Amino acid sequence: MDLGLTGRVALVTGASSGLGLAIAQELAAEGAAVAMVARRTDLLQREAAALVARTHHRVLPLAADVTDADATARAVDEAVATLGPIDILVANAGGPPSTTFATTTDAQYRAALELNLLAAIRLAQRCVPPMRERRWGRVIFLTSMAAKQPQPGLLLSNMARAGLLGFAKTLATECAPDGVLVNTVLPGHFETARARELAEMRAARDGRPVDELLAARTQAIPVGRSGAPREMAAVVAFLASERASFVTGTALQVDGGQIASLL
Repeated sequence: MDLGLTGRVALVTGASSGLGLAIAQELAAEGAAVAMVARRTDLLQREAAALVARTHHRVLPLAADVTDADATARAVDEAVATLGPIDILVANAGGPPSTTFATTTDAQYRAALELNLLAAIRLAQRCVPPMRERRWGRVIFLTSMAAKQPQPGLLLSNMARAGLLGFAKTLATECAPDGVLVNTVLPGHFETARARELAEMRAARDGRPVDELLAARTQAIPVGRSGAPREMAAVVAFLASERASFVTGTALQVDGGQIASLL
């Protein structure tokens, strides 16, 4: 299937590892030029170089912290200057620490909102207006299944990511007449370093072996396993493509069937 991504320009944040890296790899493999944004400069540059060697497409590593508004603006501007106007924005970021109501501080609430809500909003503010002018664009926000089915011990993620769903739905409605499609993807449990880190935090707090916790997590997934990052990347590539031309305002679960609700 030709997704029609050849020649498109994508900007992917959180792109040095995990789901963000897999998405950058998939978009490049489909022919897009990709600006990879992440904080860890050395890792980012290594992964970008490896992606260029594998696909022979244009890949631009941009070191920036998405919670820094000025750094985010500079990264977007450099991507446009080097690769061209942004056609596809994939706003992805790691999650906040595992906490409960009794243990969460005001500073942690603010930090979670910056990372998992305001950073995505600022990226949209920078990228969406030119998309509307050109009457074509794709915006894909990565949140979490916690936005739809709050998870124990993930108070901060439950809060911030649910807010992003509301923003994304509103943005989708406003931008649809201009050919800019906005969707949200809700990952379940994937085999990433971030997932392991969260499991270790919860295991330490609950006094349980981490392997026991991971096994219990897998048992709760109807397909019987965690996801591979490329399985998420394939969904994002479709949403970014010409083939998804009638899909906007959705909150798409990619969780192996784990979310139990109908809506």
